[in-house]
Amino acid sequence: MLSKTRGTPVYSPAPGVIPDTITGPVTNGSSVATDPEVAPAPAAAATASGSETRGQHFRRKAHRTRLHGYAIVAVALVAFLIALAASNTAHVKVNWVFGSSHVSLVWLVLCAAILGWLLGLVATAAFHWRTRAPRRDGGTS
Repeated sequence: MLSKTRGTPVYSPAPGVIPDTITGPVTNGSSVATDPEVAPAPAAAATASGSETRGQHFRRKAHRTRLHGYAIVAVALVAFLIALAASNTAHVKVNWVFGSSHVSLVWLVLCAAILGWLLGLVATAAFHWRTRAPRRDGGTS
C-alpha cells in the first residue's frame, strides 16, 4: 500500500498520539480535522467503509448465538414455571412450630425459592465481606 508521507516529521507532546491539523469547522461542529496526507488507521478505515474482519464477524455471530440461547432458556424456564404452577394448585398442610396452616403448594414452592435466593445473596455478601483483601492504608484513619 502506497501512501504519501511528510518531508519533515511532526512530533507529538504525548507518546502514541498522532497530531491533527486544525482547520475550519467540520460538519459535526468540531474544529479538528485530520491531515489529508496522513493515511487513516486500519481499524478506522474498516469502520468507515462498513467492512469487518473475519474475527469481528465471528465474535458478532457468536454473541448473537449466545443471546438466542439465553432467550430460548428463559422462555423454557418461564414455560416450566407456568406448568409447575398449573399442576400444583392443591392445598397442602404446612406445620409450623406453633401451629399449622393450609396453603396452595405453588405459593409454598415460590416462597421457599425466593427465601433461598435471598439467603444465598446474604451469605455471598457476608463471605465476600469477611474474605476481602486487606486495605492498603493500614486500616486506621
